[in-house]
Formats: sequence, C-alpha cells, structure tokens
Amino acid sequence: MTTTRKAAAGTQRRAAGVVLLLPALAAGLALGGCQLSAPDSATPSSATSPSAGSTVKTSEFSTLDAAGVETIRSTGAARLDMSSGTLVKESVQVTQDSYGPEINTRGAGKINLTIVAPSGEITGETDRIRFNTTDKRPDFSEVTYFLTASSAEEYFALIREGVQRYGIDEASAERWISSTESDPEGKSDFSITSGTATGLDVNYDLRYDGGKDTQVIIVHVRPAA
Repeated sequence: MTTTRKAAAGTQRRAAGVVLLLPALAAGLALGGCQLSAPDSATPSSATSPSAGSTVKTSEFSTLDAAGVETIRSTGAARLDMSSGTLVKESVQVTQDSYGPEINTRGAGKINLTIVAPSGEITGETDRIRFNTTDKRPDFSEVTYFLTASSAEEYFALIREGVQRYGIDEASAERWISSTESDPEGKSDFSITSGTATGLDVNYDLRYDGGKDTQVIIVHVRPAA
C-alpha cells in the first residue's frame, strides 16, 4: 500500500509540473513574437492550385489582325485554314467589312506560307500575300501570293510542281513551257488552266520576261466552284 501511494503521489507531481509548464511556454512564445497557427485550408497548395500543371493553348493558324500580321512578319511563317473550302474573316480575327491586309516582305526575306485545303495543303515561299473580298462578304474570295524564280529552269520546275500537287492542267503547262524554251528571251503573260485536286481552285498566272533576272508566278487560291 505504501508503494502504491508513493507512485500515485509521483504521478500527481509530474502532472502538476506539466500544467505549470504550459502557461509558461505560451508566455515565452508571446514575448518572442511567435504564434502558433493552423494551416489555412482556403489557401490552395501547389497540388490543388488551379494553375498547377496548366498549359497555354494556342491556335495553329495565323490571324490577319495587326498582331497576327506582325507575327507573320517576325516569324516568317503563315498558316491559313481553308479546310472548309473558304477563309472566313471571323476565323482570322478581322471584321466583316475588312478587305484584309497586304503582307509584303520584299527585301526582308520570304514567308513560308501554308494553306490548309479540304484535301492536302498548298505551300510556297513568298514575299507577298494579298486577300480579295468585298465589305459585304463574310469570307475572302481569293488568297493571292507570288512565287519567284531566278532562272528559266527553276521557273519551269515550279510550274510542273503545281501540275503534280494541285492538278493544274498538264497539257496547257507543257505547251507553254515548250513555247518559252524555243524563245527564252521573250515575254509572256499566260494563265494556266486551274487545278482543283486539293478541293480549292488553284491558278498559276505566269509573268515571264526573259530579259529580267526574276520570273514571277502569281498564284490565285479560290473556293472551288
């Protein structure tokens, strides 16, 4: 019995010491400017934050507003969406009454232009892109760009590429090439019969002058009839 009472007395003394220690500890923390606080459940952690793991989603296609044109100029690349068969003004962020920009980078390098068609793509390196429409149309009636070549051989190769890729009339193209080869110093303005292999009407309008260093093809891309 004596041993039990001694053990109980020791337990009571330790408990009293703990009770006395807690107020002293709290006072010490207050004097030291420290404060105990629970985590704020309203503040999201890195795992639950809405921005955790977020990504920026951007369109793969170019726009034709001022910012979009500047991006085309600075990057040297333009990608237009005519997969529906037409280029809608709203989709390139211009108003319905807009006539569209003219993008000219002559002397500053060429633009890698891609037009996504209903079937395949129309591509070219160009330093001039134009858009035709009216202020009443919701779309552009035509996209025009310029291809250039520094020799007759390069020029003929561009024409044959258009025949192969876009379905431009081969017989018409070869007749013109044959005629020009027989008179390489001559001049000729000739529109080859359009091709529609991509689901768009692609026309090569030839501007050839054998007396000049640069030969030009004006490419017209229109909705297919």
